[in-house]
Amino acid sequence: MDGSIAFTLGLSEGVAWPWPIAVYLFFAGISGGALTIALGLRLFKGQSGNTPLLKAASITALVTIGLGMLCLVLDLTNPLFFWRILVFYNLNSVMSIGVIALCAYMPLLALVCLVALKEELKYLPMGAMLSGIAARLEGQRRPMEIALLVLAVSVCAYTGFLISALIRFPIINTSVLPALFVASGLSAGAAAAKMVAVRFFNEDLHSSDMKLLHGAEWPIMAAEALFIFMIMVSLATGNAGAQMAFAAFNGGDWSMLFWLGVVGVGFVLPLLLNFATGKRFSHSAQAFYLGGLCAVSGMMCLRLFILYAGQSYAI
Repeated sequence: MDGSIAFTLGLSEGVAWPWPIAVYLFFAGISGGALTIALGLRLFKGQSGNTPLLKAASITALVTIGLGMLCLVLDLTNPLFFWRILVFYNLNSVMSIGVIALCAYMPLLALVCLVALKEELKYLPMGAMLSGIAARLEGQRRPMEIALLVLAVSVCAYTGFLISALIRFPIINTSVLPALFVASGLSAGAAAAKMVAVRFFNEDLHSSDMKLLHGAEWPIMAAEALFIFMIMVSLATGNAGAQMAFAAFNGGDWSMLFWLGVVGVGFVLPLLLNFATGKRFSHSAQAFYLGGLCAVSGMMCLRLFILYAGQSYAI
């Protein structure tokens, strides 16, 4: 990749991987996670129509990946030269491989979104033309969705591979990070897609799709917690540099974000909402939205913690 493209200034104020990158990682995780959940469920159940969940996941994924790319471009040293990322490639660079995946993911996502929302598009300016394009794409729908599912998982994992390449930082430089980012992306992406489906596409809170996803939330959350535990154990039992980095969890500047944001909001509150409240409240719309916001907020806290705490402890 062209060496003049560097994530060092822009909004970063000299920090190598600043908060806009954390926001990009957050949005990319939501995008990939929402699509993976919706398309995976669609293939699992053999669905063929445009379900509320598919519509919600498609538009959520398109909006969030667009916002994420905006953050990425704004953090470039020269944002107006972002196009060079699309021209100069180095296949030995994780970033270049990710850009290639994104270049395939975004247009394919736009086409799948067009097909999923073809009924709603009729009410927009140029709606007839857009619906006509969607109708012509209908015959290629299944291969498009399978390819997009692969790319969605790749986008989730890529965000972890991208920052795990920073070898000087023990918290970040771990092979578990991509798996953690996939799990957290699935958790938060599913929560975001469900909330959009209920709020804007009239999905029933107790439909079969929602019940199936609710049951899948707990294994995904357990996997996410396991990956975090694995990172903590590897640091606590590692070399001197790793043990020093473990301080981020038990007393560093970022420990409160981890315990209150990641653990408290991301894990404990959803569990309390589901198991420690009455059945009537736990099945209510209020509990549904609050639990979804907790999952999304916990993921954002996790991205911030990994990025900033990770860069605070270098070997």
